[in-house]
Amino acid sequence: MQIEEKPPFDTPFEWIGGEEKVRALVDRFYDLMDLEPGYQELRQAHGSSLQDARDKLFWFLCGWLGGPDHYQQRFGHPRLRMRHMPFSIGILERDQWLACMDQAMGDVGVDEKLRSRLGQSFFQTADWMRNR
Repeated sequence: MQIEEKPPFDTPFEWIGGEEKVRALVDRFYDLMDLEPGYQELRQAHGSSLQDARDKLFWFLCGWLGGPDHYQQRFGHPRLRMRHMPFSIGILERDQWLACMDQAMGDVGVDEKLRSRLGQSFFQTADWMRNR
């Protein structure tokens, strides 16, 4: 029987390094989306400005990772699938989002064990968001 190792922190939010690290992750994610041609379709889905998306993802991730519920305080329940229905999300967009987030996690130095766990959770959520 294999015993799963307990994470070094009570929440992923603490493990990642709190709000400062979540903000760095989100900023790197959207910077990469602007810079890397491999994320072109994903970038096009976000309109001309990324500032609103940056703020909303930061607020959401803080709470989703076990930190302050900034998003819910501002907007109520995230209702992710409903809020993303206006956008065409297929396998290509899902995979670009996941690759961009994985690259951002690597670039900002997210612990490898946490990065792996988050990658699995991000995949489940991103796959569920597909609407075509």
